Amino acid sequence: MAKQDWRAAAEQAIPPLGGRLRLPGLAGPVTLLRDAEGVPHLRAESAADAFLAQGFVHAQDRLFQMELNRRRALGRSAEWLGPAGFAADALARRLGMEAACRRDVAALGAEARAMLAAYAAGVNAFLASGAPRPVEYALLEAAPEPWEDWHCLAVMRRLGLLMGSVWFKLWRAAALPVAGEAVTLLRYDDGGGDLVIAPAGAEAERWRASLAELAPAAAALLAAAAPDGTGGGSNNWVVAGALSGTGRPVLAGDPHRVFEVPGMYAQGHVACPEFDAIGLTVPGVPGFPHFAQNGGVAWCVTHTFADIHDLYLERFDDGARHALFRGAWEPVERRRESIAIRGEAPREIEVVVTRHGPVICGDPARGTALALRSVQFAETDLSFDCLPRMLRARSVEALFEATRGWGLIDHNLLAADTAGRTGWLLRARVPRRGRENGWLPVPGWTGDHEWQGWIPHEAMPRLIDPAPGLLATANNRPVPDSHPDYLCTDCHPPYRSRRVTELLADPALRGIEGAARIHADTLSAPAREMQGHLARLAGLAPEAEALRQELLAWDGRMTAESVAAARYIALRLALVRRLGAASGLAGLAGQDWLSPPPGVAPLTQLWWALPALLRADDASLLRGESWAALLGAALAEVAAAPPAEPWGALHQPRFQHPLSPLFPEAAALLDPPSLPVGGDGDTVQANGLVAPLGPRAAYGAIARYAFDVGAFENSRWCVFLGASGHPASPHYADQNPAWSRCEMLPMRADWAALEAVATQRQSLLPDEGVSA
Repeated sequence: MAKQDWRAAAEQAIPPLGGRLRLPGLAGPVTLLRDAEGVPHLRAESAADAFLAQGFVHAQDRLFQMELNRRRALGRSAEWLGPAGFAADALARRLGMEAACRRDVAALGAEARAMLAAYAAGVNAFLASGAPRPVEYALLEAAPEPWEDWHCLAVMRRLGLLMGSVWFKLWRAAALPVAGEAVTLLRYDDGGGDLVIAPAGAEAERWRASLAELAPAAAALLAAAAPDGTGGGSNNWVVAGALSGTGRPVLAGDPHRVFEVPGMYAQGHVACPEFDAIGLTVPGVPGFPHFAQNGGVAWCVTHTFADIHDLYLERFDDGARHALFRGAWEPVERRRESIAIRGEAPREIEVVVTRHGPVICGDPARGTALALRSVQFAETDLSFDCLPRMLRARSVEALFEATRGWGLIDHNLLAADTAGRTGWLLRARVPRRGRENGWLPVPGWTGDHEWQGWIPHEAMPRLIDPAPGLLATANNRPVPDSHPDYLCTDCHPPYRSRRVTELLADPALRGIEGAARIHADTLSAPAREMQGHLARLAGLAPEAEALRQELLAWDGRMTAESVAAARYIALRLALVRRLGAASGLAGLAGQDWLSPPPGVAPLTQLWWALPALLRADDASLLRGESWAALLGAALAEVAAAPPAEPWGALHQPRFQHPLSPLFPEAAALLDPPSLPVGGDGDTVQANGLVAPLGPRAAYGAIARYAFDVGAFENSRWCVFLGASGHPASPHYADQNPAWSRCEMLPMRADWAALEAVATQRQSLLPDEGVSA
């Protein structure tokens, strides 16, 4: 088809959003209203009907996204995406995603099983409704497949798949032969002293391993690496009612993720006699796992970087039929799987599983490889039992108890209730084991690094009504390393959490309007530190001296209008490239242990490590170079051709639909527009870049929200695109202009007000023969 025909096809693919529709499985009528932004609000007469209707609505708005994410989770995306999807599919197959999800569904309680059955019935009711299919199916010449209950778990697992520690461990393992003792420097910057979440406001020093403590793992890794020796966040905060100016708590924040199209979260509102909740939903998943309010309590999360993934270096015998453990050779599981690929013949992979888990990189036939033991797969997970309990919780304490057993991904869970209570819980399942497991892959054959049970829910760090009434989390360290249980090694620098805390010192910023101002903050602590390093440089050529003076005069704010901000980023990128070259670490790109999708880019890791190395003037990695020399050379490089455009123009994101590369003739339809944005990964407005790709924003706040707890109708929110996943819908990307300006829109939760302002109304009715 010609490009204009795809536009017409996309318009015809939008399903009807009004009128009356009978759905099999409904016991009673459901009212579905849509507001000015196209956000669906549904009200049912029972919880079962509410979940069925939520499944229907998710399919109505986001069917293609749901199915693609299910395929990604199960290792079937290459059937649609071609060879580009193969590596991620192979990893998903090795992880055993389908078996884990089927296992977990079978273990869930009756209430969660009923919720999933109703939700799947709703998705399938949409498939059977006669509504047109999203335009992506026409592009692919494909048909949607029915939904099953365990598919919801697959989609949810994919949302946080292997987030966190596994990538840091792979990075340090690959870097060990090059960096030696200095490998323990290769972690995210601590900002000069960590600001921990609990105790609130405390600072702490990080425990740093030495090669003596890591000797067994280091020796094993160096031996395994010898043949190849030459040859990769979010904000939230809570304000107690006594400090908010209204007497009511305020809960606000923004999840930071890669800019996927359609957006990862869908705004939604689901009500029935048992609950009435509004927030950010996950298409393909019932309930509100991460961000919502139910009239009694509001909750939100950030990633806490708990260490829930361990890597084991395994030793295999000839033929890789057995792996060594405590002096005995144990049989390994081996199977072959075939992965279908669009436009190509299928490819086969071999899956090898030891007692610790699947081999995710390395070749067992060479004698050693890395196996993954992850909380997300190792043992039965009951996270979905939490979802209906959370909807009914009416207080902070009840919400925290409702999350008992949550393990799919680790979170800083912040909450506030209408009684005025506030709180923080590290919501995760974390195994007990030694702190040394956090630095590198550990020897799998010794038996010295095994899990010793679980940290119980009661022992997970938490705060109730933390003094002084203000608490912010931003992927910073949850507790000091002196905490009795080992929880994490790597986490994000404290810049954003510290800056949010500083801003909350102003009473004017503690409310709903103030939340938007905090979201928009662009002050960069590392930029201000860079100015300190520049101030000590001397003897520069005229062009470099002029650039130095310009950067010293700059206010350190990463605003979209600032040319100096663009030049600071150019300088930091040039310095990181020089660090990569001087250390030899840049040459690790593509190394086997950095290859599991999404992969680990050395320059990305060095980008985050750079501020701490500069601050300490630590030249351990520089092989005789000095930081002053590297910084001067980087300054001269940028001064020779300084960016002339403002930061926002260089940083403007590109939103790319997953099918655009395959169907360039439809890209203008599929790819949403974008606008210039400010901020970077170190600022509260965390529109971050990926160092090897340059200055373009690659991730950021995919949603923003602020709950007025107790007067919820004052709450605000915004997503980075829109409510609909249909490219021709007026709500595909209509929130992007407000999002780009860091503005938020009304979060409409009052049903009487919704009835008056709804732009579309649909009645979902029981199938013929069922009394309404």
